[in-house]
Amino acid sequence: MWDLSIFLTNFPGEVAALESALCWALGTVIFGKLGQLFPPLFLNFLKGAIAILMLLFTILISDKLLISISPVSLGLLLLSGAIGVGIGDTVYFSALNRLGARRTLLLGMLAPPIAAILALIFLQEQLKMTAWSGIMLTILGVGWVITEGVSGKNERLEWRGVIFGILAALAQAIGVILSRAALVNTEISPLWSTLLRMAVGEVLLFFGLIYQAPNVGLLLKTLQSKKVLWTVMFGTFFDYLLIYLQQMSLKYTAAGIAQALMATSPLFVLPFAVWMGDKVTIRAVLGVIVAIAGVTLLFSWK
Repeated sequence: MWDLSIFLTNFPGEVAALESALCWALGTVIFGKLGQLFPPLFLNFLKGAIAILMLLFTILISDKLLISISPVSLGLLLLSGAIGVGIGDTVYFSALNRLGARRTLLLGMLAPPIAAILALIFLQEQLKMTAWSGIMLTILGVGWVITEGVSGKNERLEWRGVIFGILAALAQAIGVILSRAALVNTEISPLWSTLLRMAVGEVLLFFGLIYQAPNVGLLLKTLQSKKVLWTVMFGTFFDYLLIYLQQMSLKYTAAGIAQALMATSPLFVLPFAVWMGDKVTIRAVLGVIVAIAGVTLLFSWK
């Protein structure tokens, strides 16, 4: 009989990566809508501030107030937050506003191979051929789903959005490698590593807001709408779970594996698309099957 507890014990990082992919899918849909109301820098700062409050509350009730971490690991986590959260999330929202969710997620397919190659070079993480095959199959399947044309729409490609999407994938991969390097050498909990990353990202975003000097009064007035405020809270909750699960996955599995599994987020959007009445084609279903085959290989690499 299949024992779920044994599965979770053997693959905690892989399971956390898939759960973070689900949160990423839901967050992308929600923040894609909010991006029509708020500029990327302000939206990133806003969701980060709320997520930090959620993290502090979680740490308080979990009785994990004390941490022990080396200066090197602390520096790596802070740098990871500056690049992955402060820069990466901002350019991701910029790409999302210009390209939409489908094309932005497509460019995100660059992150897993970049992370796997960087991990090979800097962390000496040797992956078996099974794992590399799983990464490529997963990317192929997800890419096949995302690149499907939208019937009846004449989409124009905005190259600034493409550049932002590539920068987001690069920042995400670098942030993942820095987090992985810090987490494998310390006993710090994913809660604290998430808080540290987000805190330094918020500091960077704060100075960015001062430089841009947006009309904060007008933006706060928009937040007075209960519908908008609850949408921000809802999206931030998924972002809070996403970053926490990402840190957990990086603590317990290889960077390339974690990044490839986190890239499956578009697959989780399909059931919601069907529920909302959108047509899902045979091509999309076949893409899901290919991606699932890749995920299966990623769970058999150890």
